[in-house]
Amino acid sequence: MIDDPAPDHSDSASGGLFPAPAEKAPGAYRVLARKYRPTRFEDLIGQEPMVRTLSNAFKIGRIHQAYMLTGVRGVGKTTTARILARAFNYEVPAHDGRPAIDRPTIQMDEIGVHCQAIMESRHVDVIEMDAASHTSIDDIREIVDSARYKPVMARIKVYIIDEVHMLSKSAFNGLLKTLEEPPEHVKFLFATTEIEKVPVTVRSRCLRFDLRRVETAVLIRHLATICDKERVEIEQDSLALIARASEGSVRDALSLLDQAIAHGAGAPVGVENLRLMLGLADRARVIDLFEAVMRGDIAAALDDLKEQYDAGADPMQVLVDLAHFVHFVTKTKAAPKIVDYGATQAERERGALFAETLSMAVLSRAWQILLKGVEEVKDSPRPLAAADMVLVRLAYAADLPTPEEALKKFVASGGDLAPGPAAGPAPPASGPRARLAAAPQAATPAPQRVAPPIAAPQKVAQEAPPTLAIKSFAALVALAGEKRDIQIKAALERDVRLVRFEPGVLEFALAPGGAPGLAAQLARKLQDWTGQRWMVALSSAQGAPSLYEQAQAAEEEKLIGLQAHPFVRAALEQFPGAEIVAVRGGEAEPAPEEVGYIEDSEEEDF
Repeated sequence: MIDDPAPDHSDSASGGLFPAPAEKAPGAYRVLARKYRPTRFEDLIGQEPMVRTLSNAFKIGRIHQAYMLTGVRGVGKTTTARILARAFNYEVPAHDGRPAIDRPTIQMDEIGVHCQAIMESRHVDVIEMDAASHTSIDDIREIVDSARYKPVMARIKVYIIDEVHMLSKSAFNGLLKTLEEPPEHVKFLFATTEIEKVPVTVRSRCLRFDLRRVETAVLIRHLATICDKERVEIEQDSLALIARASEGSVRDALSLLDQAIAHGAGAPVGVENLRLMLGLADRARVIDLFEAVMRGDIAAALDDLKEQYDAGADPMQVLVDLAHFVHFVTKTKAAPKIVDYGATQAERERGALFAETLSMAVLSRAWQILLKGVEEVKDSPRPLAAADMVLVRLAYAADLPTPEEALKKFVASGGDLAPGPAAGPAPPASGPRARLAAAPQAATPAPQRVAPPIAAPQKVAQEAPPTLAIKSFAALVALAGEKRDIQIKAALERDVRLVRFEPGVLEFALAPGGAPGLAAQLARKLQDWTGQRWMVALSSAQGAPSLYEQAQAAEEEKLIGLQAHPFVRAALEQFPGAEIVAVRGGEAEPAPEEVGYIEDSEEEDF
């Protein structure tokens, strides 16, 4: 929210007309979030679109009657409302040859008549109300009744309602008429973190501004400026850690900085002490943990997690940091030109190496597992055990082949999916086969944590897909079954009346009831399955009967031949009304005991 700490406007810059507030009593410490609260639009950081719009509106005199300020915690909603209230009532008498200012303006270079009282929330004409504790229609009725009277001292009477979404339905309804047509001397300023809970009837009457999270790089510069003014020594990585932990909230960042300064008791704020204070895991150790998991070394991964847990790290936070690093590596792989100012030097260097080594499929799978694992650890009565199981699942999942690798292995083995002998040494009994052939090492790793270097794996995704030859229509139907595509297999058996088949060419007539788009669907499937383009076309010829029709004809032929058998004919004569419903066995001249089932109307079996 602050670019540079607000200057002291109570000295000669204002001509001494407005005395500074009384000195704070010894020991009355002001926290950084209050000490460096913005007092002008120029002090706001990260909200340039809103500042530009308001500047232009004040410049051309298009000042709205109500403003809705929304955004996450600590981005400056209430502070912006106070600055607006100050701008509405800015007034400076003539002094030292300077002309008087008695109009709304955002150019507030010196403290005005009402400024100090407004910024300290003690001005009689700037009423601040917390909707969390004043939710009823009676509270709004007081505002509506008092809005009719002109301000006592200032030019504009301003109502600032914080957390406005917590007003009751009747309170919102009671405010609508006054909000739509307020007196000329009244302005409304609303602040909320949950804009969706504010009725659309209220939102439509306000000029809305969405305050954004402050970017990490901007927040780091701001924290560094404050540390210089407070004469606090702090490492650059510590600033990045605070900015990342605050999640774009300036108030959270200043509170963490306040806590870090107190934690160090005047000593320089280092990364290690800051991590202990926040209960975070060491970023370098998180990267080591990620490397062990991707390498499939479960024993090392579990040991590393236990060491971090014993040092005070929260297991859920370790998984969150792992997910953050997976996201960082994925973003580095997809868009290497994007710079993450919150990342440490170790993250940038080793993350780039992981981005070159790991495929996008592996990173996406790791992200999904960690995302679900964080929720499991959060709800588990034994967080460390739950985190252990997440790491085990992640290590084994990292060892699974991608679909391209599986298809290549399937073709190379002639259709045998059984795993072949490993090309290298046997994997350790404590974990799956190492997937990472070469993993980046830490800048100053401990000797016992260094993994032996191996050659980097080939990027299968860049190779041409293997081709699969299909020599007959029956082989095509069998392939559909192997792919477990039940819809295509059923269509091939029931709807395809084959006209011509050869490798790369399929011509058929459509059986009654078949889908007209079957040819196009088959062309796509065959190209995906075989790695080559197929010419699939519908023919006007009659074509051979479909496989289903052939099976039906064969079944009818068996029934006809069976009915002519002397034993069966005698059985049917003995039981009038009985019929043959199924034939078991494929012998042309079956023995009497292999005939199958004969049923009469009472479903008697023989």
